[in-house]
Amino acid sequence: MRLGNRRMLEGFAPVVAALCLAFAVSAGTQVQTTTTTKTGQSSAVVRVERGEVFAVEGNDLIVKMGDGSIRHFENISESAKITVDGKELGIHDLKPGMLLQRTITTTTTPKVVTTIQTVKGKVWYVNPPLSVILTLEDGTNQSFKIPKDQKFNVDGQMVDSFSLKKGMQVTATKIVEVPMSVTTQQKAVSGTMPIPTPTAEAPLLVAEGEPTAAPPEATEAPAPVKTSPTTTVSYLRVIALGVILLLVVWFAARFLRGKSST
Repeated sequence: MRLGNRRMLEGFAPVVAALCLAFAVSAGTQVQTTTTTKTGQSSAVVRVERGEVFAVEGNDLIVKMGDGSIRHFENISESAKITVDGKELGIHDLKPGMLLQRTITTTTTPKVVTTIQTVKGKVWYVNPPLSVILTLEDGTNQSFKIPKDQKFNVDGQMVDSFSLKKGMQVTATKIVEVPMSVTTQQKAVSGTMPIPTPTAEAPLLVAEGEPTAAPPEATEAPAPVKTSPTTTVSYLRVIALGVILLLVVWFAARFLRGKSST
């Protein structure tokens, strides 16, 4: 008998599994699900990276960044374009010395996804507060786990699982809100041609402003007249002779005056 019962149970096992699967599929059509999404205010963060083209090797770009680090960008697409001085250039058009700027805009948008599931049926069995088996509108039975603090609508009144009785018509609604953030990035790359190195023919510096007058030429001062000792002696002789002549004239005049008075 035991062996027979065992074989009988083994024979019923596939049938039971098929029935459970049928209940699950059928129940899926009986549970009404509504999903809504509420979008919040977006926020954007802008990051700017600057660098100089160090080398181009095939589709690989090597850039010297503003902080001195070297970055290697591999397998750049042929369709990728960089706006340099108003012209769109591809990877093979880039030359060492070009200055590049990449602007990365990261936009984050908060969203709340609300899922509402509603099921109607007749209580066939209840195991409060864990689970309940309902007979759905198509006549199939489906087992449901009872969420914490779940309420059931029975004839317009909200009751918990402990108030459920077999044969009651109930409506249960489950609301799940899932907050999430959607992040998107936009990248824009621009650049400028390298500054040409000045040639030897061109002046490095150009003076600006009014020309200044040249300083006046220095004039030579007249050389001082040099007097020799001989010239000095000659001057003294002349002075002495003049003094003697004056004395002679004075004595003569006095002599003549005295003679005329006698």
